[in-house]
Amino acid sequence: MNKATETPIFQFGTSRFLQAHADLFIDEALKCGEAVGKISVVKTTGDSSRVARLEGLTQVDGYPVRIKGLQGGVPIDSEQRIQSVARTFTTAQNWEALVACFVSEAQYVISNTGDRGFATQPADGGNTFDQAMSYPAKLELLLRARFEASAWTLTVMPMELIVKNGAILKARVLELASGQSPQYLEWLTSDVLWMDSLVDRIVSEPLEPAGAVAEPYALWAVEYQAGFVAPCVHPCIDIVDDLETPEALKLFILNLGHTYLADNWRAEETPPAYVREYLDNATVLADLNDLYEAEAIPAFTAAGLEEKARAYVETTIDRFRNPFLDHKIADIAGNHAEKIQRRIADFLAWAHKNGDTSLKPRLENIVQKAKEES
Repeated sequence: MNKATETPIFQFGTSRFLQAHADLFIDEALKCGEAVGKISVVKTTGDSSRVARLEGLTQVDGYPVRIKGLQGGVPIDSEQRIQSVARTFTTAQNWEALVACFVSEAQYVISNTGDRGFATQPADGGNTFDQAMSYPAKLELLLRARFEASAWTLTVMPMELIVKNGAILKARVLELASGQSPQYLEWLTSDVLWMDSLVDRIVSEPLEPAGAVAEPYALWAVEYQAGFVAPCVHPCIDIVDDLETPEALKLFILNLGHTYLADNWRAEETPPAYVREYLDNATVLADLNDLYEAEAIPAFTAAGLEEKARAYVETTIDRFRNPFLDHKIADIAGNHAEKIQRRIADFLAWAHKNGDTSLKPRLENIVQKAKEES
């Protein structure tokens, strides 16, 4: 653990996405005096492969984020040094120190723990810390310690790509806390704000020991609740009344397209490494455009979102073909079964809910194949 520095923001996850998204936003806001403070980063897994990354996050001169792409048709190729991370913890080695700091300092919790981050683990039933616990179970223990020490209000802002991520994390934590005192359960319900949010930025590759390469486009949309104050002011943070439309666009166009490409790519004998290379193939590009037109757009039309969907498809294709990003399809293909469920199966259900009865053979085939392979 690095030298203690007071940090009102506790971040669970060390991903390159977080480094080039929330951590970068907070760094830029700090330099303008418009952030609540710095970040403590917490590695929740026992994997030892990211120890060097933790050290890299707190380099004195910051870690690098390179922004590469086109913005308004103008090439962007810049590097920023991010200094928003003040210290790091690993739950496997620093649990007691983490609890002490979380109890006394935490005002915000942000997280991006991957496609399986909320999944239940056998150890979750225990009443004391076990490294084998899931992220929600570890968070429940930290929140319980915070309540017992001082029942201050707290804002939890998950960034996992799950629809209604704040509500789902809240329900999971309440389930884990079900045997605790009524006062604690009331605090979790009334005094902790659980925010639903949506994040969007293609972060194509990591830098070592810490840092990342990302596109210029970025979004952190948060669904408003009474009493909510963002941890920083930043032009890429958008406080909205309802996340349903931006969620549908992101998950069912950009993410769906990524997973569709990854599914086809997995069947190739000699596939290219990067998304932009794959879409240099005219047949692949035409098929993706046809998929959007024939199988995605009808659902958005039924939902009254055709104009927004067509504009987002055009932007998405440009982002996929960004000539400056080496976005590995192998990375997109990770946790493929979970992504098929959230991005394609959930899209089919959403389309049906909105009254779209058009045929979607390519997407339905992917879902069926995943069921047969599971």
